[in-house]
Amino acid sequence: MMDRVTRLFALWTVLGVTWAWFVPDHFIWVADGRFAPFGQPLISVMLGVIMLGMGLTLSFDDFRRVLALPSQVLAGAVLQFTIMPLAGFAIAWAFGLEAGLAVGLILVACCPGGTASNVVCYLARANVALSVSLTMVSTLVAIVMTPLLTGWLAGVFIEIDRWNLFRGMVTVVLLPVIVGVLMNRYLPRLTKSVSSVSPVVSVLFVVLIVSAIIAQSKALIEAHANILLAAVFTLHAAGFGLGYGLSRMLGLGEASARTISVEVGMQNSGLGASLASTPAFTRQFANPMQAALAPVPAAISAVLHVLIGSFLASLWSRRPGQGAHVAPGAAAEA
Repeated sequence: MMDRVTRLFALWTVLGVTWAWFVPDHFIWVADGRFAPFGQPLISVMLGVIMLGMGLTLSFDDFRRVLALPSQVLAGAVLQFTIMPLAGFAIAWAFGLEAGLAVGLILVACCPGGTASNVVCYLARANVALSVSLTMVSTLVAIVMTPLLTGWLAGVFIEIDRWNLFRGMVTVVLLPVIVGVLMNRYLPRLTKSVSSVSPVVSVLFVVLIVSAIIAQSKALIEAHANILLAAVFTLHAAGFGLGYGLSRMLGLGEASARTISVEVGMQNSGLGASLASTPAFTRQFANPMQAALAPVPAAISAVLHVLIGSFLASLWSRRPGQGAHVAPGAAAEA
């Protein structure tokens, strides 16, 4: 039952965003600051819970498995942090995006591989073991690479506080993942109980985060809808397409190429939205209107990448990928 609910992640995302668009008041409480658990923005706390859920699914064997696929994992990680950041910058420049949209697009492009990529890889007859490994590696590498790349590329539009971004990555990504891995190792009974519901909680929280950004930014989205949708769609299309094409050029098999395509094309939009919504990040903008625009590309990204990924999975599922095709151990990673 839990598996089935999680595999329908794309559907829940679309339904949540549609609901938020027509009834914003039902979701805006997530993003408007009225709730601040532990003195932190609710969106950041939710993301921390999502990353904890990811950590709970990881064991020390998962880290050892990375060593068994060194060339494929390395290729996937390199493509992840070159294709998407450079494409994000090029698209922001080519479309002439305003500073807020440009920075937001580049930020989400510099995030690690995204939500439910394991499930999409499973449905696409891709290499699920490689997908899990790439999600883990890109998430950990992103703790350093996301602040560095965002500061370098988005710094063309505004001055980016890379140290603040790094602190945010450590707080909402690294620490929860470490706690989850240690719980899995030393508290197996508790971990088993929590893991039975954590994938659904992760899906729920991602949908809430994205829907809240949509609800809060409805007027801004209406004002920039055409160029915003075109820019975000182009970003993800480039990620999926170049991820697959370059993987094949590197000599990787069909299943691995599909996996890297999905991992590159599906960004961690929840992380992008969370980072762009923090008070410290918004203070970097001289114009409050531009600051309000920054989380919007991530929210749109969350919808478009799951739709593109689901579409590709439906096409690829009709043709064997000649690779590992086993049910994923984790249904939702942030």
